[in-house]
Amino acid sequence: MIRICFVCLGNICRSPMAEFIMKDLVNKKSLQDKFYIVSKATSDEELGNNIYPPVQAKLREKGIPFDEQKRVCCLVEDDRDKFDYIIGMEEYNVQRIERIIGKSSNVYRLLDFTNHPRDVADPWYTRNFEKAYEDILEGCEAFLNYLMAKEKISN
Repeated sequence: MIRICFVCLGNICRSPMAEFIMKDLVNKKSLQDKFYIVSKATSDEELGNNIYPPVQAKLREKGIPFDEQKRVCCLVEDDRDKFDYIIGMEEYNVQRIERIIGKSSNVYRLLDFTNHPRDVADPWYTRNFEKAYEDILEGCEAFLNYLMAKEKISN
């Protein structure tokens, strides 16, 4: 089983969006038994809160199922060994991830798997939830293709 943890600052916008987009992509390929996918925060400022309502609305609009009871939880040092891939949404997340778990070869930035590596802008600040969705979808599709090739997964 491939264990993936998506990470952003607060775990209310980008990382839960990535978690549920990736789960949807995996489910559509009938690969759910091959993956364990979660999301976490590098900050405890939103601890216990739910997914940000505009993110919930965007996921509903796109037909992406999500857990309405999901609550923010934080990345901890032990997660380094619990996940095969720890995926930050931007370089700042990657730096914070490495402060929490230490330098690790299993930490990546989501859009580095695409043909146009870049950060996923935080829609909390930009208010552009559509752009965040598009970037995260692009990243998750590229990441899944990478995993299917690297791990020799077929559907």
